[in-house]
Formats: sequence, structure tokens, C-alpha cells
Amino acid sequence: MAIITRDSLVKRVFSDVKNYPYGFSRSGDFSINESKALSQYGALYAALVDGVISPETQEDQHFVESAFGKVEPETVSERAWLKYQKRINRPKLGSIYGNKPSHLNDDEEDATINDDEALEVDIDS
Repeated sequence: MAIITRDSLVKRVFSDVKNYPYGFSRSGDFSINESKALSQYGALYAALVDGVISPETQEDQHFVESAFGKVEPETVSERAWLKYQKRINRPKLGSIYGNKPSHLNDDEEDATINDDEALEVDIDS
């Protein structure tokens, strides 16, 4: 099993193909400097936040504190990481096809239409 070190994580290019399939720079969510910082330091930051490695430098310690909201972010990469976390963890707000309730209350009727049932129509003359 390979040992994960800070240097190996800094050399690794970070990408998120699920949320940003075309890369951070082409998403429109990040500036050029923010996308470069995420690509360069994202793997290190993910490992620090997940607890895979422990902070070795003062910069690492400050990043961990800013990531957990204890201090304000100071560097471009710290701000970019927080922005990235807000973007991927934002609530999903429906779709173009509408919202479907996750469950119906007990006193609400199921509003589905059954094609086999007879349909009654009242016409006022």
C-alpha cells in the first residue's frame, strides 16, 4: 500500500468529474486563479479535511481551521475551496420537469389518474 504524503498530494492534479465534468476553469463558477488553486491544491485539501493526513505546516493548519469555519480564509486557495464546497453541497431545487413530493401526507389523496376507472363529468346547461 502506498504511503500518502503531502508532497505526493500537491503533485496530484485535482478534478471533480461528477460536478465539474469539463473542469473548474470551464465551469464559470471560479476565476482563473481559483480554478488553478483547486487543480493544484484540491487533492491536498480534500485529504486534510477528510483526515487522511494531518496538517504539517502552519498553512495546512490555517486551512483546516478555515475549512471548518473557525477562522476566515485568507488565501485564494482557501477561498476557492470554501466556494467549491458551497457549490457542490448546495441543495438541488427541482428540475424543468417539476417537483414531485417525496411523500404524501395521510390526509392528502393520491392524485394519480387511473385510465380504467369511469370518468364523471357534470355539464351545466
